[in-house]
Amino acid sequence: MAFIQGLAVLLVFQLTGEMLTVLLVLPVPGPVLGMLLLTISLLLMRAIPKFIEQAGTGLLAHFSLLFVPAGVGLMVHFDRLGDEWLPIAVALVVSTLLSLIATAWLMQLLVRFTARNRKKQNNAHD
Repeated sequence: MAFIQGLAVLLVFQLTGEMLTVLLVLPVPGPVLGMLLLTISLLLMRAIPKFIEQAGTGLLAHFSLLFVPAGVGLMVHFDRLGDEWLPIAVALVVSTLLSLIATAWLMQLLVRFTARNRKKQNNAHD
């Protein structure tokens, strides 16, 4: 029963994201906005409820099944991919580089933040 309850909560966040995207005409996919809302909610709660954890773990156990529709889509649009391979390749390379840069920058920021907090804690204990 907890799995179904957790799945319902996840779907409510996805639906909320979809509704906000449509109502506010946002250029962000609804599920992404819903995931952001879920993340903010969990951070505010400072804990992950057991039923959400159970649903998430259950979904992750079967994550590979979610790639089947993408694989079918690739096969269906194989000719189109062949015709438009250059813009697709450029988009993949640029987005990958931007992701790597953003991740490296965020990692440096978090390392500095963590080091500063540790230094403050050590000074407070002295």
